[in-house]
Amino acid sequence: MASLPNSDELIFFVNGRKVIEKCADPEVNLLFYLREVHILMFYFHLRGTKHSCGTGGCGACTDMVSRHDPKAKKIHHYSVTACLVPICSLYGAALTTIEGIGSIKTRIHPVQERLAKCHGTQCGFCSPGMAMSIYMLRNHPEPTPDRIIETIGGNLCRCTGYRPIAESGKTFTVEPTVCQMKGSGKCCMDQEKGSFVNRPERICTKLYNEDEFQPFDPSQEPLFPPELQRMAEDPNKKRLTFQGKKTTWITPVTLNNLLELKTTHPKAPIIMGNTAVGPRIKFKDEFHPVFISPLGIPELCFMDSTDDGVTIGAGYSLTQLNDALHFIVSELPKKKTQTYNALLKHLRTLAGAQIRNMATLGGHVVSRPNYSDLNSILAAGNAIINVISKEGERQIPLDGHFLERSPEANLKSEQIVLSVYIPHSTQTRKRGFNNLAKLTDQGGEVHMEGQEHFYMETQIILAIPTHEDKEVVLHLGTQHPTNVQNFVAAALNVPRNRVACHMKRAGGAFGGKVTKPSLLGAVSAVAAKKTGRPIRFILERGDDMLITAGRHPLLGKYKVGFMNNGVIKAADIEYYVNGGCTLDLSHLVINIIVLNAENVYDIPNFRWRGRACKTNLPSNTTFRGFGFVQLAVVVETYIAAVATPCNLPPEEVKEINMYKRIIKTAFGDSFDAEPLQRCYECLEKSSFYARKMKAEEFNKNNYWKKRGLAVVPMKFAIGGPETYQNQGAALVHIYLDGSVLVTHGGCEFGQGLYTKMIQVASRELNIPASYIHLSETSTVTVPNAILTAGSLGTDVFGKAVQNACQILMARLQPVIRKNPKGKWEDWIAKAYKESISLSTTGYFNNCVLEGRAQTAIDLTPGLHCYSCKSDRQDAPYWEKKEGEPQAYCAFGASCSEVEVDCLTGAYKLLRTDIFMDAAFSINPALDIGQVEGAFIQGMGLYTREELKYSPEGVLYSRSPEDYKIPTVTEIPEEFYVTLMPSQNPIAIYSSKGLSEAGMILGCSVLSAIRDAVKAARRERGLTEIFILNSPATPRIRMCCEDQFTDMIPRDNPSTFTPWSICVS
Repeated sequence: MASLPNSDELIFFVNGRKVIEKCADPEVNLLFYLREVHILMFYFHLRGTKHSCGTGGCGACTDMVSRHDPKAKKIHHYSVTACLVPICSLYGAALTTIEGIGSIKTRIHPVQERLAKCHGTQCGFCSPGMAMSIYMLRNHPEPTPDRIIETIGGNLCRCTGYRPIAESGKTFTVEPTVCQMKGSGKCCMDQEKGSFVNRPERICTKLYNEDEFQPFDPSQEPLFPPELQRMAEDPNKKRLTFQGKKTTWITPVTLNNLLELKTTHPKAPIIMGNTAVGPRIKFKDEFHPVFISPLGIPELCFMDSTDDGVTIGAGYSLTQLNDALHFIVSELPKKKTQTYNALLKHLRTLAGAQIRNMATLGGHVVSRPNYSDLNSILAAGNAIINVISKEGERQIPLDGHFLERSPEANLKSEQIVLSVYIPHSTQTRKRGFNNLAKLTDQGGEVHMEGQEHFYMETQIILAIPTHEDKEVVLHLGTQHPTNVQNFVAAALNVPRNRVACHMKRAGGAFGGKVTKPSLLGAVSAVAAKKTGRPIRFILERGDDMLITAGRHPLLGKYKVGFMNNGVIKAADIEYYVNGGCTLDLSHLVINIIVLNAENVYDIPNFRWRGRACKTNLPSNTTFRGFGFVQLAVVVETYIAAVATPCNLPPEEVKEINMYKRIIKTAFGDSFDAEPLQRCYECLEKSSFYARKMKAEEFNKNNYWKKRGLAVVPMKFAIGGPETYQNQGAALVHIYLDGSVLVTHGGCEFGQGLYTKMIQVASRELNIPASYIHLSETSTVTVPNAILTAGSLGTDVFGKAVQNACQILMARLQPVIRKNPKGKWEDWIAKAYKESISLSTTGYFNNCVLEGRAQTAIDLTPGLHCYSCKSDRQDAPYWEKKEGEPQAYCAFGASCSEVEVDCLTGAYKLLRTDIFMDAAFSINPALDIGQVEGAFIQGMGLYTREELKYSPEGVLYSRSPEDYKIPTVTEIPEEFYVTLMPSQNPIAIYSSKGLSEAGMILGCSVLSAIRDAVKAARRERGLTEIFILNSPATPRIRMCCEDQFTDMIPRDNPSTFTPWSICVS
């Protein structure tokens, strides 16, 4: 940063090293400073602090700030989101980043080690932030499980489903829950006292061994720099001024100094946590020439308790407010603490730990955010705001006038909030609420809104022109390097062999990086060619959400005919998906929907049609489980519609109509339904019927809270409908020291593909996995690779790696036979001397399976189907309405139990049991992680994630503040996943692709919510069929009809313009 006059030196520490910034710019935030600015003359950047959302809502940029409190004589450690921290606010602070707690270059920290060994990282992009949040447990030497959840509640993960991350944190508790079969903190394999005779054999289900963990020693953590302690205790502190190119940052040290500055600069914002002003500057183009930051002024940071109430300083963070309220509640009788308890309850759900550490009470009160009820609770408790200026003090009632921003209740420009007075509760207010063999056909429609991919790492491309024979090199995160190569070559008008695309890994993808990187890569490559310089292209979170779109919204129309015993005789289904402005892969999505429309139900007379609709929205694309998750909503809706008039529970209707034994689908695709039936046994193993009886008893005793249970079976087809989409290639090198380099066409973005490929190579070459390395995916080494999607990666690329390794082992057999007791290194050295090639390609073509001829034929433009049956002489086609368009199916079932608050529409997921047909799992830890992560992602889709569009089609939801994916606080309180064995000779090692199937099982939460709402409606005398559209959460309250919902006016849609519209 260039030196400017009239600017003080900014002094702080980073990872134990002193930083002196002679001209700190107030417009630079900590995230940019760490990642892009050279620190201490080092020629490296601290890029473990990740850039994801830029609003503090995802936690990827979590760091730790430490300050000395001269009044309490203590060091205060707290987590922050670096994207919201102005560097000028760090004067006198010690900053610790992920590099500061541990590194593979020195020694990894126990937090990092346990996060990895507990399988708490998939794509890895959120892992540094997660590790930093868990590291904050240093403030709580003996944390409880609830403390773990609270600590990581401000960190988002799109991959894992959070369970393994929380599990890694729980290893630091006094009694860690390390085994899924017991909740006592002991392993299921631990021997119990008593006789060992006739004891049944036990199988340990732990996914890690806690004995391998290095011990955690809090005394070895970095010390707070003594220099900063002396600075904090200096009685002669002076006002600081940091002059940037366009803005000035002023830090007063006394209250009078603050009031003088506010009089001189009445429009200057007061910056404490920057959680309100920072996002407005970045996303709403606000500009302020002067910032005033009164950090550390004693008159703003205090708590004073009297007989009538408590006064909290405006500078208290929300975390400090929480601690103060807990102390107050512990000291006062219960009748005086109603307001305080209400505030504590709300603070548990208000933002994450990092934001609560940064945001202040005064700032929150003045900004009056619409996403928080904190001010409403204060108003109900008759709180008073104490404001001050040079003219004196003033009290403003925190009431309706203030919340409505009435002029007489607003602060004057020169005033600041000094404190908030909260009186003790004086009386208890109780409000009473009045409790209020025949063939049939049923029709209706159901809507399902879209879903944002919200991969933690946004679209990113680095394009480098080589100035040599029109070559260009691209490093990017994509699921389809071949497609990027194609688009870039077309844009530059060069052959594809001049375009090299390298894909190391991506921070999540979920289908959103199949086609979109091709367009953005072409843009970047053209810019690189025109300028002759490398171009780095990164989409900000808001732009990424706006441009790349997401899952297709769906309108499903159904008409179903059934007997009064629940047997479905006929169904007529129409599917309409919102494709957006271009085709993209909408044809593939609608094909998947049509080819799997019946899910697991055997309906003898079944007609289904699908259409992709062109609209003026950004083009929607593939998303994990595409097609299957949309059709599941329609299927579950008409199953519920059948159950109601038949007076049967939905699970009984499902069991009656489910595929059984070896069966043919509506289009003649035969399969064995035995794995499906075994997965459905989860009804018994999850104690479904006993729990349902308890839920019914709970519902009888609770008018405003209802519980519901549901079980959802699933059939997920694996394999591309076009023949060429089922091929894979690999390249394997053996070097003279015996090390092996494996390259293949698959892309790694958190699903564990690279790990499984190493396992395949290790098994085929019969060498330890430590000998094998996987560097990257590249169009230079493996050309013309198919996209990595549809849970096909392990199937096709694993077979290709297997093929290559088998070729190499065949070449080595003469050497091995001559020296059977030799070492691997000896065999390789000997093979080299005998001029045996130690490198080969491997290839897998799904048209040849286990020696059976497979026929493929072009059915319609852009679609192929095939048959693996050796006795078939002709291929199936659409006109005959029969065929086998996919290679095999994975089956599963999930049972979920929820508790719904009928007054607010909120729900709590109490328990989920998942039984997944995994055949023979190559890596159970990876597969369970994929199932859990997909389930939580599906739960978000079906219950809470919703993209909001204006009537003109402009996307409103462009950040984690507007678009809410599940957090660790929403995962099931009890979460069980069982991998069921079966046979699958088609895939490598008889495994099955499970990366996407769990998405559909998230529908069990939607169905359980429907069951709970149905119980509420039944108690209110409402027995007719109702439709619960997806996502459910915004709609639950209105479905629980009562006297309060009747008060809401139903305006004529023609009389107003809605704020947002449905696009399904």
